[in-house]
Amino acid sequence: MAGCGSTGKEVEEPVEPPAAEEPAPGTPAPDPLEEPPPPEGPVVVEPTEPEPVPEQPRPPPPMFQPGFHQALRWSYSTGSVTFRLRVPVGRAGERVRLAFRAGDGNLVLRKATIAQAGPNGSLASAPVAVTFSGTPGFSVGARTRVVSDPVSLPVGFRDELAVSFEVQGALAVSAIHALPGSQVRSGAYASVTGPLGGTGWDRAVGLATVEVEGPPARAFVALGDSITEGYIDEQDDTRLAWPSVAEAQLGVPFANAGVSGQGFYDALRNLDAEVLSLQGITDCVILLGTNDLSALDVSGLQSRMNTLVSRLQPFCRTWVGTLLPKEKSNHGDYEVVKRQRLELNAWIRATFPDVIDFEAVTRQPDNVHLFLDGLEVDGIHPSAAGHRVMATEAARVLREAGVQPGPGVLLPAEGQP
Repeated sequence: MAGCGSTGKEVEEPVEPPAAEEPAPGTPAPDPLEEPPPPEGPVVVEPTEPEPVPEQPRPPPPMFQPGFHQALRWSYSTGSVTFRLRVPVGRAGERVRLAFRAGDGNLVLRKATIAQAGPNGSLASAPVAVTFSGTPGFSVGARTRVVSDPVSLPVGFRDELAVSFEVQGALAVSAIHALPGSQVRSGAYASVTGPLGGTGWDRAVGLATVEVEGPPARAFVALGDSITEGYIDEQDDTRLAWPSVAEAQLGVPFANAGVSGQGFYDALRNLDAEVLSLQGITDCVILLGTNDLSALDVSGLQSRMNTLVSRLQPFCRTWVGTLLPKEKSNHGDYEVVKRQRLELNAWIRATFPDVIDFEAVTRQPDNVHLFLDGLEVDGIHPSAAGHRVMATEAARVLREAGVQPGPGVLLPAEGQP
């Protein structure tokens, strides 16, 4: 008989798991975190190549480029005197070189110094002696250009330098009054730190170029006639000429190779001495042809412009400017002058890829032959206001083409002095 509560089914007995094997007496239990023993024998480690470090581009070495230049087409002869020229410089750097140029005869330079310019012809820093192949001076023949040894002198953009030099003989000189604030005195005074004394002198003379060493950058030279050189009213100042004003607006050097009275023939004949002798120029701006109107026909004007551009192209990027309005003619038939100027300007706009249209910003809207009011002094030459308008247009065109301020140059914000 089944027991009480039986269901009539068989009940499975639970199966006990097998007992873990006991370690032999005296054997330590394994540590579950213990590292496995190293393999027997030598361990061979395969070498791995390090990740290559990208090479950083090296900055280009510093170079000398013009911070100031004048063509100095004419000649001035003198006895033993000291000139002290007050010179604006459009490039920053740590060293400078000076280039002097003789006039139409022999020139002896006995001593030269350079310093920061102070007020009233004085020096704002100690004068630094300038040498030429290790010597304090030189003696050369007519029209010779002499470049100094490098001189250590920190220079900022648009600093004013005082270049003093004791000379005798024929010096190359500008036609106009380009450097007011300069002085000349009979005798030897290149090392005087106070005002030089003597008399005022405002023509660029002897000193053709100031080169400044710094990082390579854009550097311009302007080729032209009295308009580019900066003639305004016989009380002139290269700082008011459109190349210098454009320099201040752009923050790049703008050397001035304008020569009063010249046309294409003189510019081509003197190109080697006055322009191609400059080192480090990247861009050339041409504003020429006004003095050739009526003397050449339009095809002759075009031919000489093409020749000038062709000679410059291996040296620099060329920019061609249109001729300004001309309200009268001092030479030739005025009706011919007007017609040729319009034809030449139309040809310039249609021919050259890089054009600065000076006419467009200086002409009256209803008369292409007249200046806007206040922009001229005699119907031919622009006023100081006219130069500012020209400079602003040049700066606009060049800035839109990618010209940036030179290294270390901080320009004031727009609208600030």
